[in-house]
Amino acid sequence: MEKKVIFFAHLARMKLIQRWPLMRSVSTENISEHSLQVAFVAHALALIKNRKFGGNTNPERIALLGMFHDTSEVLTGDMPTPIKYYNPTIAEEYKKIELAAEQKLLSMLPEEFRDDYAPLLDSHRIDKDDYTIVKQADSLCAYLKCLEELSAGNHEFAQAKKRLEKKPYRSVPAPRWNISSIRL
Repeated sequence: MEKKVIFFAHLARMKLIQRWPLMRSVSTENISEHSLQVAFVAHALALIKNRKFGGNTNPERIALLGMFHDTSEVLTGDMPTPIKYYNPTIAEEYKKIELAAEQKLLSMLPEEFRDDYAPLLDSHRIDKDDYTIVKQADSLCAYLKCLEELSAGNHEFAQAKKRLEKKPYRSVPAPRWNISSIRL
């Protein structure tokens, strides 16, 4: 009997996983929408790195990484950042859970395609500099969500905005920058 391919059925569930589960949102956001936004922003950041800072990054690959960066959440759900990083022990254990979910997703693919998807899904196989760009895009998108909610009068996002503004980022090889210095 031929094994059913359930990988794409699981990816289709991305639209069912809501972000910001501990917050009341004026505008709800699922991980499918979020991942596409991250892909757009990550692509732009890769272009900026290449053109403004002498980088040699593949913007199309970065966009793909952005599209796939939260796929493990179809199995784990969206863990709120304050909980995920509450202390180093929880963060380390959650990384193990994410890795197990990544491996489970890969196992849902036919064997002949696993090597094609592993560099997009397996966080241990993603280049550190590429991963950094995607994480920066992820944080920028979270910041934009905070601004959107605050502009709609939802003050529940004020704390998240403050946390993001305090979080330093490093762009390789760009100098250190802070999210609050960005003017859109």
